[in-house]
Amino acid sequence: MILCMDVGNTNIKYAVFDKSKLVLSFRVATEHKKPSDEYGGQLLSILNNNKISSDLIEGGIISSVVPQLDYTLERMLSTYLKIKPLMLAPGLKTGLNMKVDNVKEVGADRVVNNVAAIRKYGAPLIIIDFGTATTFNVIDSKGEFIGGVIAPGIKGSLDSLVNGTAKLPRVEIESPAHVIGKNTVTNMQSGIVYGFAGLVEYIVKKIKREMKCDNVMTVATGGFSEVIAKEISCIDNVDKLLTLEGLKYLYDLNSTEV
Repeated sequence: MILCMDVGNTNIKYAVFDKSKLVLSFRVATEHKKPSDEYGGQLLSILNNNKISSDLIEGGIISSVVPQLDYTLERMLSTYLKIKPLMLAPGLKTGLNMKVDNVKEVGADRVVNNVAAIRKYGAPLIIIDFGTATTFNVIDSKGEFIGGVIAPGIKGSLDSLVNGTAKLPRVEIESPAHVIGKNTVTNMQSGIVYGFAGLVEYIVKKIKREMKCDNVMTVATGGFSEVIAKEISCIDNVDKLLTLEGLKYLYDLNSTEV
C-alpha cells in the first residue's frame, strides 16, 4: 500500500492506495507546532480504526505548501511507518511542461492537480482548487501549464469578515434559499457563496476569452467545490480526490527512481 499526503495551510489530506484502489482517505488540521510523535500517533490511530496495518504501507509521497512541516512529517513517516517518502520538489519527474516565469514559484499542490487533471480529462483545461486560497490553473491545448489566478479562499474570507467585526457570527458555508437574506446568517451565507460563485464565473469567462477558446473543460476540487459548483454552470466536473490521485500517479511514475 502507498500513503499519499497533501499538506495544505489549513488541512493535511491523506490517502491510502492498494495498487490503483483507494482504500482510505481522511484529513486532519495542519498544526505547525505539533511534533512528529503527535502526527505519528494520530496517523496510527486512524489506520488502526480502519483495520489497516501500518506494516502494509510500503511507500509514500508528500506534496507540501508548508515547508516548515516537511522535516516533521518525513521524520514521522520514517519513525512510525519505516518509509522514506518521496517529496514533490524540483527534480521529481512530473511530465508537466510549465510555461510560466518561474516554475519554482508554482505550489506543489497546483503541480499535482495539473498532472492529475491532464491525465484524467485531457486538454485544454481550467482547474479550480477551493482550498486555503482559490486557485485557477490554465492548461492550453498542448497540455502545457500557461499560468493562472490566485484569489482569496472561501474560509479565509469568512474568517476575516467575522474577526474584523464585533457582531457578525461564524456561520456554516452553505447556499441560502434566497440571495436576499432575511437575517444576519443568511445575509452572510449569501455574500460568501454567491459572491464566490460570481467571482468564479467571471474569472472563468475572462480566461476562456483570453485563450480564444470556449470549449475548455473546467474541473473543480477542494473542500467547497461542490457548494460553488451547484450555483454556476461553468464548472463541468467536481473531483474531490484529484490531488490525492495525482500524488499516487506521481509516486508510480517516480518509484523506479528511488
